[in-house]
Amino acid sequence: MPFVSIRLAGAASAAQKAGIVADVTTSLVTRLGKNPAAVQVVIEEVSPENYGAGGVLIADRDRPREDADAAPSQ
Repeated sequence: MPFVSIRLAGAASAAQKAGIVADVTTSLVTRLGKNPAAVQVVIEEVSPENYGAGGVLIADRDRPREDADAAPSQ
C-alpha cells in the first residue's frame, strides 16, 4: 500500500489539492502498477512562519523588504 506524504509551504485550494492527489495516484498506478484504491496521499500545509530554508524563514524571504525601494546610499 503506497503512502505519499506531501508538505507545502503555504496554502493550496481544495481543487489544487484534489488535483495533486489525483496526479500522484495516477503516477503510482501507471509507473508501479499499484491499485488506485490502495494509494494514500496526505497533504500537510506548513505555515511560512514555521518553515525556513537557507537560514531564513520562508515568510521573511517572500516578504518585500522595506528598503527595496530606497535609493542606495553613497
